[in-house]
Order: sequence, then structure tokens, then C-alpha cells
Amino acid sequence: MLKGIERVSGKKQRIKDVLIDGTTVFLDGIIAVARGEAPVRLSERPAFRERLERSRRGLLAALAADVPVYGVNTGYGKSCGNRLKINAVLGNGGNMMRFHGCGTGAPLGIEETRAAMLCRLICLARGYSGVSWALLEQLAAFLNRGLTPVVPAEGSVGASGDLTPLSYILAALAGERDVVYAGQRLPARRALKRAGLKPYRFGAKEPLAMINGTSVMTGIAAVVLDRADYLMRAAVDATALSVHALQGKAHHYHPVIGEAKPFPGQIHVADRLRERLKTRTPKAQLECEGPETLQDPYSLRCAPQVVGVLVDALAWIRPWVEIEANSANDNPLFAEGVAHPLMGGNFYGGHIAFAMDGLKAALASVADMADRQVALLVNSQVSRGLPGDLVRVEGPERFRHHGFKAMSITASALTAEALKQTMPAASFSRSSESHNQDKVSMGTIAARDADRVCTLAERVVAIHLLAAAQACEIRGRIGDRPALAKRVAAIRKLAQPTWKDRPMDADIEAVARAISRGDMANG
Repeated sequence: MLKGIERVSGKKQRIKDVLIDGTTVFLDGIIAVARGEAPVRLSERPAFRERLERSRRGLLAALAADVPVYGVNTGYGKSCGNRLKINAVLGNGGNMMRFHGCGTGAPLGIEETRAAMLCRLICLARGYSGVSWALLEQLAAFLNRGLTPVVPAEGSVGASGDLTPLSYILAALAGERDVVYAGQRLPARRALKRAGLKPYRFGAKEPLAMINGTSVMTGIAAVVLDRADYLMRAAVDATALSVHALQGKAHHYHPVIGEAKPFPGQIHVADRLRERLKTRTPKAQLECEGPETLQDPYSLRCAPQVVGVLVDALAWIRPWVEIEANSANDNPLFAEGVAHPLMGGNFYGGHIAFAMDGLKAALASVADMADRQVALLVNSQVSRGLPGDLVRVEGPERFRHHGFKAMSITASALTAEALKQTMPAASFSRSSESHNQDKVSMGTIAARDADRVCTLAERVVAIHLLAAAQACEIRGRIGDRPALAKRVAAIRKLAQPTWKDRPMDADIEAVARAISRGDMANG
């Protein structure tokens, strides 16, 4: 694997559990917990627990000395000049989960919400937030026992972090609002009882520590990043199938071309294409030769340059997401050797915003490439002898059937929507909350955009795989390329060939779901 992308497209290792001890949790661990494939485990090291307790003691000492601690014995945001008496501190935190209950839209997915919860746990475990051990235990119990708060997706500007969506996680820990448990949406208090847990009673600062941070945008980003890696692999496979079906040129992916322009992602994609296109017979027997077919269209020829951008983007986005996930991103912070609370802006999600804006552009570009290859496959004027719309019916019945005609329209529509979504969200900072939050990241919206673009791209690539598989079967000799024959066989386990007109929506969803889960990756 090439340096810089060694953790992109690598084989996923089975994770037994994810240790929370204040050190780095990598993306694979976050995804394993998000998918319910691994539990979390709080470290039993005394030094880890002591670090948390020191931070907690720093907070309590500041309160005892009547030092202003933002959001604990003061108001929030523009109201931070309002001082609270010590007996009102805990009530102040309780109100936080209620007045931020103004999220809108459909709930986040289960995986995205679980990833957000884990990111919050990792943040608090860093030992800067002044929270108790018991809060970490409650978060870990929610993850391990399968209680997932219902979190509306809309309502965060990305600073001060994800206040509104995280408030729904906060409330669920205390037995308020709704959760999904054992496949059912239930009132949180009822679900807690069924799971053998009690509503959590928050201490000073803990409600603020729970909601003041970037965990929702980071959780969404982690899940999208994982799916984007799988999408890249599927797009390469679909391209290789299209090259075979269109009798294209394997030499477009010659290693010297990569040496001449040595972007690691481009080289990686070209290597994968050459591996897929290995043949048992001379390549010349499978390629179309002639003055008009000397070079393949750009969507085929430039696939390493197009998909390579996504590969290289994943290589730099991944560490950004991991750094954010493993940061203490609330406010204020408490540190050993610093006598006063540290009030700053780690809740600002600028890195996630920039990363997701870039990712969605790279994903949409891959979707556009896939759509263009579908157009080549279905158009008899450019498909080098394939029947129009990949219609497989022969004889007098042929003109009654339409093959992939409508599928190509759907691919075009999905691609157009994906491309439309690429406007950078970070450019739309808004002043909010009485001009206290006068510069915000829009990181959560960028992450949600990337999630939507990834979903659209998965469906375009699914159509591409279905069309390319059918085109290869029509063209024949797919057995001459064993790697591609395996890909076609994998597709056929999910969807049968289209002989006569029939609905193909279920086919699209089955293949798209397989792409999303990594079932189409195959190395």
C-alpha cells in the first residue's frame, strides 16, 4: 500500500472492544462501536481515573472560591455576565437539556448517533472537562446496552459545537425524551428501566460538557468517511467492468503514467484497475482496435485521476476526523497546573466543515464519472456494439422492452442532485445567539451534506454496477478476466439480469446497501 493511504482501503480488522483510556481511538474503532460490532470498555488504570478526578477537583475548587466558571455559575453565551448563586448551579444545567430541545427534521441514523455518543465519551475521557467517572459509565452503558437517543438532524450551526443535537443525548441519559431500544422507539425513562439503568443525575458543569462540542458532526463524518472508502472500491470495480464491456484499453492505467504524475491516490486506483483487468488471454483479443477507438472516453481513461482525488482526500481527511474525535472540544477546560478555568473555542468545527465540504465534492465527482460510464454503456452509438439500453431480448419482442433506459435517467437525476449539494457549507457562516456566536463553522451541515452526497453516489454506482454487469454478460468472455468474473457473480447474488422490463428499484437498493456496508469491496 502506498505511503499516505496505508489506512485507506486496507482490510478491516475485527475489533474485540474499544478501550476508553484518554488515548487515541482510531476510526475503525469508532465504526465498530457505531455498527454495534464491538463494545466500549472503560480503562481500569488508576492513573486514568485520577486524571479525571483532578479535572473535577479543579472545577469544584473554582466554584468554591466563587471564581466565574462559564456556563456553570454564569449564564450561557451572550448571557455569560449573569452570575448564579451556588445553589442554582445544578438547576442551570438541567434547563440546558430542555431549552435546547428545538431540533427539527428526521432523526440521525442509528450508526451516526452511536458514533456521536462515542465521540462525546472520548472527549470527556481526555480529562479536561471536569466531569465525573459516573457520567462516563452512563455513556458507556448506553452504547453497550443498545440505547440510542432519537436526535433530530437539523438545528446546529457547528459552534458552540452541536448544542441542540447533543442536548437530545444529554436528555436521554437523564431519562427524558425518546430513545431507540431493541428496535422500538420508546420514552427514555421506560427504555432505561428495561435496560436495567437509572436516569443519570448530572453534577455541576456536566450538562454543558455534554452538549458543548463537535461530537455530532464528527460522528456523522466518521460514518461517511468509512462509507466513502467502500464507495471508492465499488466505483473502481464498476469502471473495470465497463472497460471490459466497452472493449476499452487497459494500457490507460500503465504504471509509467502514474510515475509521471505521482499522486498516491491516482497510482493506487490505476493499480487496482490493472489488477481487475488481468486476463488469461492476450489483451488485444478483448480490446477494440481502430482509429476512432485509439483512446477511450475521459470517464474511462481518466478514472485514476478522478477516483484518485477521492483516495487522496480520504488520506488527509481521516486523520483530521480522528484528531477531532479524540479532542477535548468543550468549554471551559481544566488542566493540571493551571489555576483557573480555560475558556476557549475548541467547540468550533472548522476542520470537520472543511473536510466534509471537500469530501462531498470528491464523492460527487465519482458519481458523475459513474453516470457518464452508464451513458456510454446504454448508448449504442458509442458502446462499440452493445445493444441500445442493454436490452437482452431478441427477435420481434425486442422493441417492446427497454432495458436500462429508465435506469440511466435515474442515474442522471441522482448525479445532478449530488453535484448540486457540493456548495461549501463552511462559506455560509451565520451570526446567531445575539451576535455572541458571530462566526460559526457549519460543520454539522457540511457533514450532513456529505452523508447525503454519499448516499446518492452509492445509488449511482449501484446502477453503474448493474449496467456494467449486464453489459459484460452481453459482451461475453468475462471469464477471461477472473477478477471481474467474481465481481459479476457477487452482483448476481444481489440482483438478477434484466431480460424483460421489470421494476429495478429493489436491485438498486440492494446493491447500494452492499456498497455502504462494504460487502462489494472485496479487497
